Order: sequence, then structure tokens, then C-alpha cells
Amino acid sequence: MPFAAKLKLAVRKLAVSLIAQPKPITYVGEGSSLKLCEAVDQFDVRKVLIVTDAMLCELGLIDPLQKALSDAGVESVVYQGVTPDPVWTVVEEGLTLLKGEQCDGVIGVGGGSSIDAAKVIALAATNTSIPPRELAGFKKAKQDGLPLFAVPTTAGTGSEVTIAAVISDPETHKKDLIGDTRVIPKVAALDPSLMLGLPPAVTAATGMDALTHAIESYIGEWANEETDALAKSAIKLIFDNLPKAVAEGSDVKAREAMALASYYAGLAFTKAMVGYVHGIAHQLGGKYGIPHGLANAVVLPEVLNFSKDAASHRLAELAIHTGLGEHYEGDAALSQKFIDHIKAMNEDIGIPVGFEQIQASDIPELATAALEESHGTYPVPEYMNQAECEAMIGRLMLRPA
Repeated sequence: MPFAAKLKLAVRKLAVSLIAQPKPITYVGEGSSLKLCEAVDQFDVRKVLIVTDAMLCELGLIDPLQKALSDAGVESVVYQGVTPDPVWTVVEEGLTLLKGEQCDGVIGVGGGSSIDAAKVIALAATNTSIPPRELAGFKKAKQDGLPLFAVPTTAGTGSEVTIAAVISDPETHKKDLIGDTRVIPKVAALDPSLMLGLPPAVTAATGMDALTHAIESYIGEWANEETDALAKSAIKLIFDNLPKAVAEGSDVKAREAMALASYYAGLAFTKAMVGYVHGIAHQLGGKYGIPHGLANAVVLPEVLNFSKDAASHRLAELAIHTGLGEHYEGDAALSQKFIDHIKAMNEDIGIPVGFEQIQASDIPELATAALEESHGTYPVPEYMNQAECEAMIGRLMLRPA
């Protein structure tokens, strides 16, 4: 890795290690989202903006939350304009509604897109001297945000516990990262009853998103004893429960296990960071609109194959932890077993091996952007050059049938 990137990474590691990262009060289990609503008034909140998407409103998932809030003496207003990979105009619209309704708290309900949008709306509401788009970057806010609460309805991003939010530029489609401990919610609810109707394809992609967070945090250079324990727990839960949740969406135990896995993975990667899978997946999402979890799922085996020599011992540890092999088999064989299991699980849950959207002419630009994002930002186990990245993206390119 170039010296400038190494220096930047060292400075970033020092900054992250010195920052105390609070954890939200977390309710777990069926009905936990209603318990969260009952707790909102404990934070001196009298009127909340619920940030969500139109589909959840149509499904009636927001109504019980509004009733529980009302019963607790808290008014609520719904902003349902969140779209997948939200752009800055979504944040600005939500912020305008919040100010007009004089809300003093924010609840994000939905997948990572809704929770990320809620995070930035809550932060921008109190940092009025800073245009919302200028909050992009690391610790740009000057004030704490409004009290923030999170109710994830997918098990993937772990956004309910992370210091990050991702918002896209509506013109360039570049993904802007807002990194700040101030966006960590006060309270989160992992309620599997809200995930029972999630379609198999979404369950699969979001679950693989969580798996990517856990694996990349485990094999990266910033892993530590705490993040290792969280990542290993998440990976074992996902291996054991994601196929069940995809095959039988009404399996409450599998849904709850996946919600916990996403939560653990979120706690792990918010300290240990991610790697090349995210660097490449972000470019595929920005260029072609490919959902982030799906992009991660497809890219993950390729990046692990690239990293398997440098990270063979760590991958072997994960293979043993998840029951795929024994110590005597050796790191090389065990790491390959681990990668092969992920490939087989991808196939089992309906994840494709590539994307028809990728155009050969776009590959150099995609690779350049992926490496620019990754180097100096992500503590990857092995450095990847431009030619290697282009070749990897090229292997993901599918021809239309």
C-alpha cells in the first residue's frame, strides 16, 4: 500500500481507538418495538418524526408504533419518502417536515436506508449552521443531534448501532459517508415480528450484508478481542439461521437470530471497519443502483479468494468456529472450506454470481473508485492493485441470456 495511504490509515486508526463509542439501550424480541415507543418520553421527547418508506406504511407496520407512542403521550408525524440508497434530497425533505412540525425526536423505522436517513436528519436538525450535505465526512457536526431511536425491519446493515450513515449524491451518485458517534441511536429495538413478511430475496441480501460486515471486521488489521467475539458470534448465527429465514420467513427464532447477528456485526465493524468488498460494492451500487447487500453478497467470495493467503489463519479460525473443519486440516484447506461454504450458501439462498449491468468500459473507473475509497480507509489484510481490481470486477460481469 502506498505510504500516504498507510499514514492516513494509521491516523484514522488512532482517531477511532480514542473515541468512546456508546451503545444504544436495546430491546430484543417480539413486541420490542412497542417497548421502545413506550420509552421515548423518558428522553423528554414530546413529538417525533418517524422516518420510513411508503411500503412499510402500506403494510400497516407503522400504525402500531404510532398508537404505542400516543399511549405514552408522544405525538408522531410520519415521513415516508425514504428510497433505497437515499439521496440528500430525502434528508432535506425529512428535515423540512421535522422543522415544520416542530418535532424534538426522530425514529428510524425500516432497513438501513431509513435508519441512515433518520440519523442524518436528527443530526442536521441541531447543527443548523452547517448545510446537511457538509456533514459528510468524519465528525463534522458541532452539536449532538436530536434524540434518535431505531427500529430495523431488516437484518443486515446494523445501522442501529453504528457510527456511520451513507447518503448518495443525487447527481453524481457518489455515496457520502457521515461518520460520527453522535448518530448512534439512544435506543434500538430488534423486533423479529416486523421482519416476518420480508421477501426471501431481501432476507438473503440483507443477511449477506451482515455476514460481510462480520467477516471483513474479523480479517482486517484493526480486529481486536472485542470485535473478534462479536464477529464470530454473528457469523455462526448467520450460517445457522440465514437459510432458515430465507426458506421460511415466518420462523420467528431464525428472524430474531438474524437480527442479533446484524446487531453484533454492526458493533464489530463500527470499530474494526470493513474492506474491499465494501469498496467495490459501493461503486456497483452508485453506478448501477445494485442494492448494497446484494452487491456485497456477490463480491464477498471474490475478495475472500483474493485475500485467502494473507488471511488464511483468520479464515481457518472461522471455519473451525462454524464447524466446517478441524485444526489438523491446516489453514489453507480450512480457509478454502470457509469460502466454498459461502459460495454454496449464496447459491442456496438465490444470490447470483454476477451482474448483467456491469459494462466492460466502466470497469477501469469502477476499480479506480473502489481503490480510492479503500486505501487509507479500510485496514485490508492484503493490498490490491488496479489490474487485480479490474480483473475481479470483470469476473463479476455477466452477459445477458
